[in-house]
Amino acid sequence: MYPIARSLLFRLDPETTHGMALNALDALHKVGGIKRVYGEPVSDPVELMGLRFPNRVGLAAGLDKNADHLDALGELGFGFVEVGTVTPKAQPGNPKPRLFRLVGHEAIINRFGFNNKGVEHLVAQVKKRHYNGIVGINIGKNLTTSVEHALDDYLACLNAVHGSADYIAVNISSPNTPGLRTLQFGEQLDALLGPIRAKSRELDAQAGRNVPLLVKIAPDMSEEEVALVAGSIARNELDGVIATNTTVSRDAVSDDPQAQEAGGLSGKPVFEASNTVIRLLRAHLPTLPIIGVGGIDSGEAAKAKMAAGADLVQLYSGLIYQGPALVQQCAKALKQGE
Repeated sequence: MYPIARSLLFRLDPETTHGMALNALDALHKVGGIKRVYGEPVSDPVELMGLRFPNRVGLAAGLDKNADHLDALGELGFGFVEVGTVTPKAQPGNPKPRLFRLVGHEAIINRFGFNNKGVEHLVAQVKKRHYNGIVGINIGKNLTTSVEHALDDYLACLNAVHGSADYIAVNISSPNTPGLRTLQFGEQLDALLGPIRAKSRELDAQAGRNVPLLVKIAPDMSEEEVALVAGSIARNELDGVIATNTTVSRDAVSDDPQAQEAGGLSGKPVFEASNTVIRLLRAHLPTLPIIGVGGIDSGEAAKAKMAAGADLVQLYSGLIYQGPALVQQCAKALKQGE
């Protein structure tokens, strides 16, 4: 059924379709229809970072920026759902159009720019959730906050979400917030992660529970740059890493008429680039939990991501091209691959 629905949905503006699909999913959830269509979630529990994940397949940040659709998305069978990226204050993001389909490559370009309703709204939504899987919250900085003061925004978000998150992901790798990716390297990365790690431990002690702290990185790095990032992650004793965000490279889609649209490219063309970063990270950080994301469009692709060194995987663009059944397909493939 999904190929037929997709052919109709793809005739509309991508961002309009995005909103319609999420609203339709909410409606189906309210009448108890999701499990009737997609079945019971795959049970394949795994212990990682002190958390028990119901299965190894998660939803990447960006699809539900405000946690407005958390229960409906969770019911598709995800073992964990990551919401955000959220910023301290609400912001509209970049002007439209800002979402583009590269159908021939099963890819997407977005330049949303962290559009969201602000951290207070997201926390209120997360607190109301009935979804009993793991919920991660992805945090970022406001557009109007300079890179030099980015730490202030991350700490503000950390304070706000700590009590409601199962884990927290620090997003320093979106290409759609000017200057953000400069925080990924050297002294700037240590200057950011050190205080965030210290504050998270302080909040953990106050709350009497440990909330894992992760960082999300880009695929557009050399071997030397990955080594530098890995060193900073180790020095600051983070609990995990998410690899990877979208790419600014257009090499794999240069023949597409929309290839030169500004923004981050996701989907099938990012698959190998993200796997390469995962392999390098695993070599430098042999025991650190890695969440692999980028171009997963089948159960076999999910298994390949794990073979590269990931412990868990996340989906995003593959859902748009393959449909919600991809969640169960990947979860079953990973369970059988044990």
